[in-house]
Amino acid sequence: MARVKFLRWRRKDPAELERLRRLDVNRRGRISSGRVGDLLEGESAGLKSWLVVYSYEVAGVTYEAAQDLTTLPEIAAIALFLSGSTASVKYDPERPANSIIACEEWSGLGDVDWTLRVRTRDWGLGSDTGH
Repeated sequence: MARVKFLRWRRKDPAELERLRRLDVNRRGRISSGRVGDLLEGESAGLKSWLVVYSYEVAGVTYEAAQDLTTLPEIAAIALFLSGSTASVKYDPERPANSIIACEEWSGLGDVDWTLRVRTRDWGLGSDTGH
C-alpha cells in the first residue's frame, strides 16, 4: 500500500514532464539557426492553446518540429508576428529531433524582457504595467 502511494506521489502530469524536457534541452542543448513556420491557435477543454511550427538543420538533416507555447504566453505573442523569420533553436546533441524554440529561461525568438516577466509573475501583475 505504501508503495502505491509513493508511486502516485512521484508520478508527474504531462505538463510538468514537458516543462522538465524544455529545461533539460535548454541546459544541455546546442543552438542552430532555424525558421519559424507558423503559429497555430487551437482550443482544448475550453482553453486556448498555441503551437509554433519551426524547422532547423543539424549535420545536413532538416528537422521540422512543433512546440506547444500555451504555458509561455509571452513567447506565443512574439511568435505570432514572426512567421517566416529566422530564429535560434536549441536541440539535444544526442537526439537532434528533441528541440525547443523557447522555454521558461530562454527564447530563440528574440528579446523578451525576462525581468518584467518574472516581476509580473511574482507580483501577480499583468504584462502591461504602465512602466
